Amino acid sequence: MSRFSTVTRSRWFPLFCLLAVLATTAVAAGLPGVAPAAAAAGGGLPWWGWPLLLFAVSFLLGVVAVPAGVGGGVLFVPIVSGFFPFHLDFVRGTGLLVALAGSLSASPGLLRCGLADLRLAMPAALAVSMASIGGALVGLALPAAVVQTSLGVTILGIVALLLIFRKSDYPTVEAQGRLAAALRFQGAYHEESSGAVVTWRAHRASRGLLLFLGIGFLAGLFGLGAGWANVPVLNLVMGAPLKLAVGTSMFLLSASGAPAAWVYIHQGAVLPLLAVPSMLGMMLGSQVGGRVLKKVRPAAIRHVVWIMLLLAGMRALLKGLGLWP
Repeated sequence: MSRFSTVTRSRWFPLFCLLAVLATTAVAAGLPGVAPAAAAAGGGLPWWGWPLLLFAVSFLLGVVAVPAGVGGGVLFVPIVSGFFPFHLDFVRGTGLLVALAGSLSASPGLLRCGLADLRLAMPAALAVSMASIGGALVGLALPAAVVQTSLGVTILGIVALLLIFRKSDYPTVEAQGRLAAALRFQGAYHEESSGAVVTWRAHRASRGLLLFLGIGFLAGLFGLGAGWANVPVLNLVMGAPLKLAVGTSMFLLSASGAPAAWVYIHQGAVLPLLAVPSMLGMMLGSQVGGRVLKKVRPAAIRHVVWIMLLLAGMRALLKGLGLWP
């Protein structure tokens, strides 16, 4: 067990998260212009209330993101950009770090129980990481209104994708293909809900890797992470079992989030006052969500995610078009 995993599983981790949020707000209070700007943007809410509210919201998003298989970024960016008084560039940069934090928090436990597979994840991670850098550079070069409108359209498209395509718990793969066989896309894991050992294998490796290039670009462009698209590709296109696709998707979020996040950090589009409470909340929530994934069917939580994304997508679209301030 890694040192990072040991820390996040400790009973003292929630207290550490809360203390870190309070310390961040205290440090930020001494920075010139931070408190007045936050107070002006926040209306009646005190400036120090925003980090605490971000922590609570990120925790709840982390709990539902892992079982739903969508990643924390795809929920965080449209919800925070639509309902919080922060500039979109800062929200997108924080969204990538949030997705990265949730992935790093949940991945060790998923790898240990076989619900995430390294052989399946690493080729996809290479494609996603390269494309995400290009997406981040393009996103920072575009006007905020264009990105906000495009974000709303993308989120509504994600909702349609989740509603139209029905996932299969255990897809049938008759023939792997040469590339998938060479990459050894196969294995087994223990299904805790039934007590059985599930053997699996994946196919259509070349088609899946091409799709991951597009997923990485969108992840960097909007700061969404990529769980919303990773799961359908792994499950519907490549034939991985649904729970394995969800777990492997969480691991892939670190590959898409880390390279693009460095672009946002280099451009100064990451504020600790936003990033620290959001990351800690997502890490803590993902720990809870990873345990929930073992016990329940992902479909039980996905309906809640659809409603959240629909409202956030409409809000982002109307805000980008100037119809909703």
